Amino acid sequence: MKKILLATTATAMIAGAAHAESHSNAIKMGVILGFTGPIESLTPSMAAGAEIAMKEISDSGKLLGGAMIEPVRADSTCVDSAAATAAAERLITSDGVKGIMGSDCSGVTGAILANVAVPNGMVMISPSATSPALSSAEDNGLFFRTAPSDARQGAVLASILLDKGINSVAVTYTNNDYGKGFADAFNENYTAGGGTVTLTAAHEDGKADYSAEVGALASAGGDALVVLGYVDQGGAGIIQASLDTGAFDQFALGDGMIGDSLTAKFGSDIDGAIGTIAGSENEGGPKFAELAAAAGIDGTAVYAGESYDAAALILLAMAAANSSEPADYAGKIMDVANAPGEVILPGELDKALEILAAGGEIDYAGATGVELVGPGEAAGSYAEYTVEGGALKVVGYH
Repeated sequence: MKKILLATTATAMIAGAAHAESHSNAIKMGVILGFTGPIESLTPSMAAGAEIAMKEISDSGKLLGGAMIEPVRADSTCVDSAAATAAAERLITSDGVKGIMGSDCSGVTGAILANVAVPNGMVMISPSATSPALSSAEDNGLFFRTAPSDARQGAVLASILLDKGINSVAVTYTNNDYGKGFADAFNENYTAGGGTVTLTAAHEDGKADYSAEVGALASAGGDALVVLGYVDQGGAGIIQASLDTGAFDQFALGDGMIGDSLTAKFGSDIDGAIGTIAGSENEGGPKFAELAAAAGIDGTAVYAGESYDAAALILLAMAAANSSEPADYAGKIMDVANAPGEVILPGELDKALEILAAGGEIDYAGATGVELVGPGEAAGSYAEYTVEGGALKVVGYH
């Protein structure tokens, strides 16, 4: 019996040591997105996209001595800055993450950056926070994004409408940093191109009835209604009220409105609607779609590719710095994201790690043709969508 007890104790000690070794060789990464709130239908695919990159790195066994990447999810809510800040603080102080993929909506991203990331020296890469104000935020070189800013999207959407002969519009935007920045960029470019903005009005999310807002917009007139809001919140309410009253039948939509729930709600009632969202025609897109499909995820889902890229950039920067500490690897993110170096596409993170370990250089193009043009700023193009037969369809890139 004594021998059995000794053997059992020895086995337990070995198992415990193995567990401790495995635990000590784990790198936790935060995934903070609006799992509740006005874009909650979009974020599951975004989180899953990021976690595909993490699993790819873990499976390779080639990051920092075979480190395993453990994703830790947190809810930004998209709109509640206090809740988002508290969630981000928990990721750092309680969970011990070494990088943050996120956040998603611009207002909460700015709050986390200023109140949590900068004071704690934590790297953040957002896949979808597009407010132009983030380009000049005080970030100490810790903030990046894989989607271009709305300064660019505003110009693209304005150009598309003018090219289609839509020369007057009313504009409504969600009353936050994202909506205001987008509306300003759109209006500036649209009027500079000869268009007329009949009225620009903010709307609040969470209301049961938007008939008053739509009534004011309709009174101002316009060939179309530009809706720069959220597909699971006030933006959808604005469209519903417009359809119910017959105020508008032509809609132009920003990226916060593009998602499967848009057509699930409205179907062919909004046929002809025009929308823009970050996207490009590149070699990496189909490769990511294949990876995602193998994981049971829709690789064409909104911002899923950008999320994969955000997570991959953090981990490849760690490899380049030979350290998981943000202070060490933050300065490597621009290096791995841009030329010179061997181009890296989705599914090639193993190869990228080998090149970096050998002292070589990589140019991470990823799922979305990543190119960082400065801290907090990404170059990029936009996909133009239309609703046709009740379904979203890509009709071009800009």
